[in-house]
Amino acid sequence: MFSLFWKKGVYHLTILEAIGRVNNSKPNSYSQTDKILWLSTAEWNIKKEIIDTHEGANLVKFDGFNENTPTDTELIAPAPYDEVYIRFLEAQIDYANGEIGKYNNAMSLYNEAMHSFRNYYNGIHLPLQKNKMKFF
Repeated sequence: MFSLFWKKGVYHLTILEAIGRVNNSKPNSYSQTDKILWLSTAEWNIKKEIIDTHEGANLVKFDGFNENTPTDTELIAPAPYDEVYIRFLEAQIDYANGEIGKYNNAMSLYNEAMHSFRNYYNGIHLPLQKNKMKFF
């Protein structure tokens, strides 16, 4: 599915693993379905903001996650960039709890993780070529 990243020895976090890591580090009462939908938002962010701006974007298919998505589905960003998912889930939990200070801190960490993944991705994939203007 994400053949642009699959290399021998490259690890990809699954939905269930991401949820488990967050549940262990930040106990909460939100359902697995809530977290799957939040992970879907994080994955859309990666797909639209990073993947789709580079050549080969059509090789990465993503149609969103829902309660019926298998929890062994692997996420796009490989280790060690998979922290982006953990940080996003933590931020969503803080926001839902109304803990705005914690949310702001978690979003700062999420943005740093996205920045790191973006830099990694930019280094190994060519950006889409912009149409050159023609002057007649």
